[in-house]
Parts: sequence; structure tokens; C-alpha cells
Amino acid sequence: MNTDQLLYLGKGDKPVCLNMKMANRHGLIAGATGTGKTVTLRVMAEGFSERGVPVFIADAKGDLSGLCMPGEMIKPFVKRAEEIGLEDYAPSACPVTFWDLFGKKGHRLRSTVSEIGPLLLARMLDLNDTQEGVLYATFQIADDEGMLLLDLKDLRAMLNFVGENARRLSSEYGNITKASIGAIQRRLLVLQQQGGKQFLGEPALDIRDFMRTTDDGRGYVNLLAADKLMQQPRLYATFLLWLMSELFEEMPEIGDVDKPRLVFFFDEAHLLFDGAPKSLVDKVEQVVRLIRSKGVGIYFITQSPLDIPDKVLGQLGNRVQHALRAFTPRDQKAVRAAAETFRANPKFKAAEAIKNLGVGEALVSTLTLKGAPGVVQITRIRPPSSAMKPVTAARRREIIEQSELGERYDTSVDRKSAYELLMQRAEKAADAAEREAVPKQKAAARKSRSGSSGRKRQGIMETMAKSVARTIGSSFGRRIVRGILGSLLKG
Repeated sequence: MNTDQLLYLGKGDKPVCLNMKMANRHGLIAGATGTGKTVTLRVMAEGFSERGVPVFIADAKGDLSGLCMPGEMIKPFVKRAEEIGLEDYAPSACPVTFWDLFGKKGHRLRSTVSEIGPLLLARMLDLNDTQEGVLYATFQIADDEGMLLLDLKDLRAMLNFVGENARRLSSEYGNITKASIGAIQRRLLVLQQQGGKQFLGEPALDIRDFMRTTDDGRGYVNLLAADKLMQQPRLYATFLLWLMSELFEEMPEIGDVDKPRLVFFFDEAHLLFDGAPKSLVDKVEQVVRLIRSKGVGIYFITQSPLDIPDKVLGQLGNRVQHALRAFTPRDQKAVRAAAETFRANPKFKAAEAIKNLGVGEALVSTLTLKGAPGVVQITRIRPPSSAMKPVTAARRREIIEQSELGERYDTSVDRKSAYELLMQRAEKAADAAEREAVPKQKAAARKSRSGSSGRKRQGIMETMAKSVARTIGSSFGRRIVRGILGSLLKG
């Protein structure tokens, strides 16, 4: 039953399997809370890993870390295995790599500001159209000036520079207002408090590190600790969207394959689309549609199919639908929508079956080798082989410390980029201001000695130079100074 080409999901009237050749045609795992979505995700992740396919999972609830430990032969699982004819059921563990945007429960996972780009960043910051336009202009100005935008301080420094030069830059890059700059800066402060400072920087993730296998050919399960990340839903959604875009941009075309090169599971998928502009939804639809030719399968996990836009939902060929409860008109609409997506089985009505499924049961339809949906079956999902309970903190630390990726990602890097380049310009401008101020000071001193003037006059450049000197020497360190930045490009 568990051949290399068939991933056994459970049993209906007959065994229900996902053919590995069709696994990169994407999928959906849906159902109400407590109906068994997480167990189905776990079973599929174990199956992919066993067949040499690396997996990425955003662990939204923090309950999937037990994948790294063998499960216990508890009576309900043993009974279910016997009832569905799973003769080789036994405890086993998956090779797991732990990741964490905050660096607490896994290797630090980062991206640079430039890699995120203005579109996703604007969504992360919840900017209006005008502010988004200013952000695009800021990225373009940074490109034209040859300044890398790697972390938050780079972006804030660049915005500060653009604000100080707004009048001159507006003629080339469109209207830039200080009000918009200020609004973006305030949103960046909020993002920094939410953990954006840890996520944006270097070393950035090399997507190939998600595609590792063990010496005996099993695929690594890359587990992102997302329980804390879920408290900042825009950061979570932007990160997942960036991952999909990164895969699309970086991985080569390989056409039809015997099994996927990588499978992504995106839990709480509705967060990707809540309040998303049409341009962003179109981008996601494009990535989902085209990325399968690069050997990548994407599986969305959510409560209702209505959480997924129709253009994206139409790309999800493999469906596992757990129970839905029809208490409200929207719930009833969700049941009808889910039922209509399945290829009908004459033995039952899908709309009625969805409401009556028990825990651990699902309507399952997978693609045939011809790419057509299989007839839907009421399926008893097989029990998982890994541990259901989360891993202990001590065991998690042990796995993290043994990983070869620690040296690559656990120490941050701060190379020369926009912030440092702008600081150098500011310091040069300050030095020039001081040199220009010296003759004026001497002249003023001579006048004072000759009695030609009763009070010392201070030129504007001298005032600026002293301000810079005070700021650079203060406890705030090398901060870019207001007033100096306006003359940087000219100098």
C-alpha cells in the first residue's frame, strides 16, 4: 500500500491515496476547528518526508513539533490502523529543522527589505495608495543611488533622506510629501515593535536550505514556529507571500516530475488574503498557477473554502474536506461551495456528508494521473506515526544545536548598506561645514578684539556642524541628522 508513488491517506470504499506525480498540483485541507485538519496535515507531512520530499510547515498553533519524535501506540490509533487495513503501522519520527523569525525556537529566518519589495512591505504596513507610491519612489531612489536596503535602519534612513530632499526629488519621482514620509516612519516603528527588526536583515534565507534530505533519503520537515508570529497577522501573511514569491523566482523549471521537489503547508491561509488588494491576490494566483512546473506543491489549510479567492481555489486539485457546521447562512454557503467542488459520488450527497462527518473523517478527492479529479470518498484518515504532543524545550534545543544550519543563520550580519553610506555622507558634510566655519570664526574673533562688534555671530554652517558633532558624540550614536541630509546629494 505505501509504495514510493502512493501516499496513503486513509480508507473509504477503497484505499484513498495521493499519487506523488500529482502532488505538485497543490491542495486544500479545510474544516471546522477540532475536526482533524492538523492530523491530516501531519499524516501528509510524514508521507512526503518518508518519500524523500522536503516539507515546509508554518506551525500556527505550536503543536506540530512532535513530528521529530516517534509516536505512542495508543489504543485509538492502533484500532483505527486495524480497521482501515494499515498493516505496517508503527511509530516513527521525521527529520526536523526548526525555524523561528524571532530566533527563540529555531534558526533565525530573515529576508532583506529589498527582497520583500515595496508591494509586500506596503501591505505589511497597511499603507494607503499615496503612501505606497512614496514607498515605491523610495525604493527607486535607493536603486538609482546604489544604496542597498537590507534592514529597517536602512529603510528608515532612506526615508529620512527622501523627506529632506522631497522638493527636489518630486520633480523626477512624483509628488513626495513629508506627511507621507512621516506616516510610513510611524508604521515602521510599529513593525519594529512587532518583531520586524528581527525578520528584516542578513543573512537572508537561501531557499535551497529548505530542500535538504538525510543520508538515507528522507526529506527534512522545516517547521516554522508561528504561534507568536500569529499575533502579528500582517507580518505572518507577508512572510508567507514572500516565501512563495522567492520560490517562484529562484527555482528552475523542471516540468512534470515523479514527485515534488518541495511541499509547502500554509496554515491559517485566510490571513494571506484578508484585506489584500486585487494586485496582490493576482500575484498569488499567478505564483500558485506557475510554480507547479518548478516541482513545488502548495497546500492551504483553513476552516472554509470561502477563505480562499476563487482564482486560487481553482488551482487546488487535491482536496481534503473535514466537517463543516451549517449554523449560519454563511456556513450553509460554505457547505454548498465545498460540496460543489467535488466530483460527485452517486452513493451519497456531498453537502449532507460534510455536515455529518466525524472527527478524523473527511471527504477526499485527489487527482488521477490524467489530471482529472477523482470521485470523492468519505475517508477515515490514517493515524499519524509521530508524537502528537509537542517536543520538550530541551529536545528542541538539542536538535537546533546539532543542525549544520546554525553557523549560517544564528548570527546576524550588518554589512555596509544605505544607513552606513548616508552616515558617511552626513559626516563629510559636517566636516565641510566645520572647515567653512573656521575662517568665519577667526574673522569674528578679530572683529571682537578690534571692538567692531559687541556680540559673536554664528553662521548657519557652524550651527549645523556643532549640531552634527553633538549628535554623533551623544548616546544615540551615529544618527542621521535632520538638516544635513538635504545637502548630501549636492555634496
